Amino acid sequence: MKNNFKHIFSPLTINGMTLPNRVVMMPMGSDFAGHTGELSDEHIKYYELRARGGTGLIIVENVCVKYPEGSNGTTQLRIDKDCYIPRLFNLTEACHKYGACMGVQLNHAGASAMSSRIGMQPVSASNLPSKEGGEEPRPLTREELESIAKDYGAAARRAVNAGFDMVEIHAGHSYLISQFLSPTMNNRTDEFGGCAENRARFCRMVIDEVRTAVGPRVPISLRLSVDELVEGGNTVEDCLEYLEFLNDGVDMFDTSSALNPSIQYQIDANYLEDGWRSYMAKAVRDKFHKPTIAIGNIRNPQVAEDILARGDADLIGMGRGLIADPDWCNKARYGNVEDIRKCISCNIGCVGNRIGGNKPLRCTVNPDLINGEAYKKQKVNKPCNVVVVGAGTAGLEAACTAAEVGCHVTLLEKQDHVGGLSVEISRIPAKKRLADFPTYLKHRAESLENLTIKTGVDVTVDMIKSYSPDLVVNATGSVPLLPPIEGLHENLSKKDTGVYGIKDLMDNIPAFDKDMTGKKVIVIGGGAVGLDVVEFFAPRGAETTIIEMMPVIGKGLDASTTSSMKECMKKHSVTQLVNTALLKVNPHSFTVKRDGQEEELPFDYGFVCLGMKAHAPLWNDIVEGFEGEDTEILNIGDSVRARRIIDGTDAGRHMVLATLDRLGYL
Repeated sequence: MKNNFKHIFSPLTINGMTLPNRVVMMPMGSDFAGHTGELSDEHIKYYELRARGGTGLIIVENVCVKYPEGSNGTTQLRIDKDCYIPRLFNLTEACHKYGACMGVQLNHAGASAMSSRIGMQPVSASNLPSKEGGEEPRPLTREELESIAKDYGAAARRAVNAGFDMVEIHAGHSYLISQFLSPTMNNRTDEFGGCAENRARFCRMVIDEVRTAVGPRVPISLRLSVDELVEGGNTVEDCLEYLEFLNDGVDMFDTSSALNPSIQYQIDANYLEDGWRSYMAKAVRDKFHKPTIAIGNIRNPQVAEDILARGDADLIGMGRGLIADPDWCNKARYGNVEDIRKCISCNIGCVGNRIGGNKPLRCTVNPDLINGEAYKKQKVNKPCNVVVVGAGTAGLEAACTAAEVGCHVTLLEKQDHVGGLSVEISRIPAKKRLADFPTYLKHRAESLENLTIKTGVDVTVDMIKSYSPDLVVNATGSVPLLPPIEGLHENLSKKDTGVYGIKDLMDNIPAFDKDMTGKKVIVIGGGAVGLDVVEFFAPRGAETTIIEMMPVIGKGLDASTTSSMKECMKKHSVTQLVNTALLKVNPHSFTVKRDGQEEELPFDYGFVCLGMKAHAPLWNDIVEGFEGEDTEILNIGDSVRARRIIDGTDAGRHMVLATLDRLGYL
């Protein structure tokens, strides 16, 4: 067996806890818990799968130490009563058998709680909201702070009793302790406000109570927003100053970043480079000489290895990377790096589902977070021929899934390559990480002997019939939506006009990737597609305007992407026109209607980005062609309705398996 990446896969002992390797699963909310705050069966299986995959240390998502006051989310885990210990013990027991060490993050939400959920006014260091538009919290008294600190201690005692090897105190990300540490949320004038020592005082109280509760031989980790990355917030230097008052009480530092207003740097935006936050871990490690965890879009094992080899950190924190592939460690150590299903930082199923959506954690690239690849244990009980039309991500997932359970699969693609729209979108520099998914799917498909891929094929029903299919899966994707607006079709992508669509940008990146200072760019459409165009041109100096017919730009986007969008708009002075309708497309201007008045807006580059629509040119022919025959047909992904990659991936896995099961093949 291979033994790759010697720094990643070397043990480390921290205050008596010996980790088998340097990979730490970061605490991430899942909404898998029951409404009572108790671990569910699927919750335990979710963490157990990551332990089985070789993760060295798993830090369970933040648990509430004081309910309901400190509750964060609709189904957050709780540890404020002894009745939660048995299920937590079941969790640690399930994960320990694979050699993983287990930690748990203790938290009080403070002003990040919502009165509609907790039934009371949120509390905090002072009366400053934790984010723009947030509720005004009530400042806590010293007596209340002493009581909450004891709640942390009691929670830590329960955690150790439940079998956890270490505990982590959450002091970042705009939660209660962070609200004391950060000048942006603390305007107190008593002993808990003002100078660094005062702002660190409550955190020190918590650390002391936790240490008293767990004793000297249980490691304590402190999670921090080392660089808050907001105006007036703590910088790295500020963090190092207040840590002087906390350092001797803890054993390791979990070096995160950001606050609620800069959440795109906490839950990393997709354009941020791999390992970009390691400078924070290095600063803390260099000053205090204690184990630190580096995080931040770390997907590639070589990036992780280099961070450790340079001495920037002692441990590598992975969150979404282990959601995407629970076997990351085993694949990196013993297998082929190409087998790793890398997170693409889209933040749709993880952030979008949970924050604001109140739905359980999901993943664009991993259709089953609980059972992993257990479906492969199922095999067809009789021959089954499957034809998949369209080799985008939905079609590739469907083809691979069917082949992995023993079907003979033929995948037909009109283009000369596989990957579909995701390959095209990844040509935009800020979206380059998206290419990792079709690359993984292609590698997975090519390893299956019973899966044949044919590209450059003009598919017909007769061609499909020639393979004698038992199941036909149509996954032909989507195309840009181009409604019958006056002048649009006459001017779009034509010589001597400045009117373009998203495909023009994706197909001609080098032509647009230049200094655009002094150029006027107008984007029609304030959805994800239009924002991709804005975020490409605005940083290149263009005088950029985005126009949206609805009252809100970016409706439905996840919290991280929304925050990133707002930052880009503000930084580059993007003009935002909402409640504005496109009436006519001219060669070098748009005619729009705003506030009841028509207006002509000239541009050098005008992009019409009104979203995508289903593209299923063969579907009706397939339905008619197989009418009366003993062949099942499915339409999946964007060819049903233009949505997101996550929807197609989910259908490619689960609809195909459910159909094979329903038809008696499994």
